[in-house]
Amino acid sequence: GPSGAGKDSLISWCRHRLAGAPTVVFPRRVVTRSSEAGAEDHDAASEAGFAAAVARGDFALHWRAHGLGYGIPATIAADLAAGRNVVVNVSRAVLDEARHRFPPVRIAVVTAPPEVLAERLRKRNREDVGDIAARLARAAAYAPAGPDVVAIDNGGSLDAAGALLAAVATTGIR
Repeated sequence: GPSGAGKDSLISWCRHRLAGAPTVVFPRRVVTRSSEAGAEDHDAASEAGFAAAVARGDFALHWRAHGLGYGIPATIAADLAAGRNVVVNVSRAVLDEARHRFPPVRIAVVTAPPEVLAERLRKRNREDVGDIAARLARAAAYAPAGPDVVAIDNGGSLDAAGALLAAVATTGIR
């Protein structure tokens, strides 16, 4: 989903409520920003460290967005092989790769009304007005589609949206 839709908040909600569930894992992303920056619980990496991890094959998926590098640990392959559902926040840019490498995939597209997205982005205090407008334009330009996609509206109650994501995470169905 787009920036400001609340993807990290939903994942955190589910991680808390599904703690100890043997069939669901929530690996931490590796991101080239400090671990203090933003609300996301992630492992920080320097640009050089991230590039070395890519070269070593440490990531199942990796991409660059908004000037940062993002990676999902390669250890998810073992979780998937063991029959666990893996819940990760990835870029739309790697969805086709994920579909190809890790079938079956269930994609939860987290959305919120444009005015909610704009307000959340303003409250983050990470982008200026122009950056926020660009993010909102990108949000409207592309939405994943297909039979493996579940839309989750996170414009209202976090509990309602979280319960839907938890259902997708534990059963793979809506």
